Amino acid sequence: MKVRSLKHVSGTETEPESAELRIEGDIISDDDSWFYEYLGIKAAYPNAFKQELSAHFGKPITVWIDSYGGDVFAAAGIYNALKEHKGNVTVKIDGKAMSAASVIAMAGDTIQMSPVAIMMIHNPLSYAEGYAKDLRKTADVLDTVKESIMNAYSLKTKRSRAKISQMMDDETFMDARTAIKDGFADSMLYSDAQNTPDGVMNFAFTRHMVLNCANESMKRLEALTPPDTTATDIARAKLALQLKL
Repeated sequence: MKVRSLKHVSGTETEPESAELRIEGDIISDDDSWFYEYLGIKAAYPNAFKQELSAHFGKPITVWIDSYGGDVFAAAGIYNALKEHKGNVTVKIDGKAMSAASVIAMAGDTIQMSPVAIMMIHNPLSYAEGYAKDLRKTADVLDTVKESIMNAYSLKTKRSRAKISQMMDDETFMDARTAIKDGFADSMLYSDAQNTPDGVMNFAFTRHMVLNCANESMKRLEALTPPDTTATDIARAKLALQLKL
């Protein structure tokens, strides 16, 4: 079982008790968990996650996610458990939250992404065999599953269902800045309070701005020049300043 507690922080007078959990590897169904555990493969599944989460009832938690995704129904179970948690939920994506893992991420009250993390959303897929009616039924089921996934995305992002549907059709990969812009994340880890480089003030000046400023300074210098200073001295000072620029 790879859903594990990373850290437990005891409470203080000003800070409540908190915990960190990690979701890594495939998102799998409870029925498949024995196989992954037998082979020692990293995975997360609903029963194990709920059991670990129950130990932190009522406490603020941080859930780290690094997963390519997997079973959408297993992801729904983990998503629901987080939404039902009686405490603040912060989701931090340190590597990737793709496919079903991105659905889990939407359960966070706050979603933060590493500057080198990736989020990906796409349409659900499946395998099918049988008669034509069986294949048509599978397609109908996938359409319904897509609608349920869109519910999680739209609740978080406040984007239109048409916009989200198109992003899923396009199999959209998002870095942290794009995810923040489109509402799939709230902030970028390890950055300043404004979260993106767009908030940095630009103090660069053009050459023309500097020259104009220098000319204005020279005019003020001429006005303050003592009467015994020659025109040649002023010309030399102007030339020296221009050469430095």
